[in-house]
Amino acid sequence: MDKIITPSKLIGRVEIPSSKSYSHRAVIAAALADGVSEVTGVSASKDIDVTCAAMEALGANIIADGGTYTIKGIKTPSEKADIDCGESGSTMRFMIPVAAALGTETVFSGHGKLPERPYSPYVRELSRKGVAFDRQSGLPLMISGRLTAGEYTLEGDISSQFITGLLYALPICEGDSVIRLSSPLQSKPYVDMTISTLGTFGIEVGEKTENGLPLYFVRGGQKYTGAHMKVEGDYSQAAFFFAANAMGCEIDIRNLAAETSQGDSAIVDIINKNTVNGVLQGFTVDVADIPDLVPILSVLGCYATGTTRIVNAARLRIKESDRLESTAAMLRAIGGIVTVGDDWLEMKHTDCFTGGEVDACNDHRIVMAAATAAVNSKAPVTIHGAEAVSKSYPRFFDDLESLGAVIS
Repeated sequence: MDKIITPSKLIGRVEIPSSKSYSHRAVIAAALADGVSEVTGVSASKDIDVTCAAMEALGANIIADGGTYTIKGIKTPSEKADIDCGESGSTMRFMIPVAAALGTETVFSGHGKLPERPYSPYVRELSRKGVAFDRQSGLPLMISGRLTAGEYTLEGDISSQFITGLLYALPICEGDSVIRLSSPLQSKPYVDMTISTLGTFGIEVGEKTENGLPLYFVRGGQKYTGAHMKVEGDYSQAAFFFAANAMGCEIDIRNLAAETSQGDSAIVDIINKNTVNGVLQGFTVDVADIPDLVPILSVLGCYATGTTRIVNAARLRIKESDRLESTAAMLRAIGGIVTVGDDWLEMKHTDCFTGGEVDACNDHRIVMAAATAAVNSKAPVTIHGAEAVSKSYPRFFDDLESLGAVIS
């Protein structure tokens, strides 16, 4: 699907969809809990749909009524399950240890670039703790056996999703466990979100620092308890509207928590700290904890005066697209000046984007960044593959139109 966005100033109010990261976590915790839980404020998307289907395959019952998900927890785990993770790296990495802890023989499949995304830390660590893998990488993958408690060592600079997966699984194992890190933890706010959600459903996780790195203690034999959780709005999605405002729009952004564990709330500080007398100045930002902001920060980097650098971004090469290259290609296609390195991007000020045609590379964040860039363009921006927004924000273009965007 192609979308053509004609440059226009966006004005009005937008209700930000629920945090996809919190929604994943709430659904999984509720599905592992005793009794019935209610998760409200959920915005449906392909990624959340596949996580719900995964937990149902493992034995939960989930009924979605608008934004309210009524979830009956797993009483008797499935002996065998087939889980299609779609294109969701979160689903795959969260589900592998969860299925293993339940003792469910599971086949995992996926689409797009998901089969290329690594899960080797699980192969190494879980193979020592009772879980058999039928392959070392790629999908489909079959696991069997039952996860046991103990000490786990994970790299912190690959993905925090591996830590989250174990934090969900280890409380239901017999015996206590420790998760050690062998390298600095990137995207720590996502682990903080996990621990917060686990607490809502009755699970305790201890945390301390050892040799400058986080160390997590998980007591075994815990029971998830049913709960009500309202999912807050998603700063990752709100970032596109904050960026539009920085480029001259007047959008009232609603449904966001003022106090939040979401790392992507950093978009507000980045804009505020680098705006002087109403002019956005070039900035340098380390995105180790906020990788999802890279495409829209890059758009802002072209708009800002001077030079902007985005650093510590190597992990972006294994997202839905090689997000460093796809972001650079998107900007160049509409007249941006950008240089890409192994783990960085550099943007030079552009008075105005020229318009042009963008290949979304099947990446929802490239679609939304390109559409936002049209705010500061002198000609229309055409996005090929715009349907990719259904992965996380299906109503994105409807919301843009409600703000006055001209889209065809």
